[in-house]
Amino acid sequence: MEYLSELAGLLTDSEKILAVGGLTLLLIIIFVETGMFFGFMFPGDPLLFTAGILCGTQDLAVNIFLLLVTVTIAAIAGNLIGYASGRFLDKKLANKPDSFFFKKKHLELAHAYYAKHGGKSLVAARFLPVIRTFAPIIAGTVKMDFWKFKFYNVFGAFLWVWTLVPLGYFLGHRFPGIIHQLEYIIIGIMVVTGAIFVKGYLKLRKKNS
Repeated sequence: MEYLSELAGLLTDSEKILAVGGLTLLLIIIFVETGMFFGFMFPGDPLLFTAGILCGTQDLAVNIFLLLVTVTIAAIAGNLIGYASGRFLDKKLANKPDSFFFKKKHLELAHAYYAKHGGKSLVAARFLPVIRTFAPIIAGTVKMDFWKFKFYNVFGAFLWVWTLVPLGYFLGHRFPGIIHQLEYIIIGIMVVTGAIFVKGYLKLRKKNS
């Protein structure tokens, strides 16, 4: 039990993730978080921002352009897997019982978000926790045209990655001392993105009731 607690702590701590696994673990987590139904537990936004800061302070020994390109590819590939799983497992996902790794309410929230915003939801969802994971799956379940999905997938990945990583890099490079305030910045990001998710979920519940 203690091991599982430590593992969960590691997987939700952006700075520890990068310290332990570097670029490789970062790419794996971004890939999983952006397309596999259990990926919602990972801190995508804080992770990208932290990677940018650590790259800027040179605590992460990775070239900034290599970081941007590889993370963008991982984000695109993750959504492709999500789309494929939604396309071929739509009925199974609809009947799948709740578990630690799967919550039907998350799927319903992403579905409502998609119904309201259409293909653009794939771009906006990149900046929303949980919805980011399930949006490509929903696109697959509603059998969104693949080429249309591909466009929004690539555009959304570039917008997400090339906004958060360079912002973190600029701050880390310009203000190296920010590394000592990283914990508070990450908490702030998680509070803001978490509040957006909760607001959306409450709206969904109110609509359903």
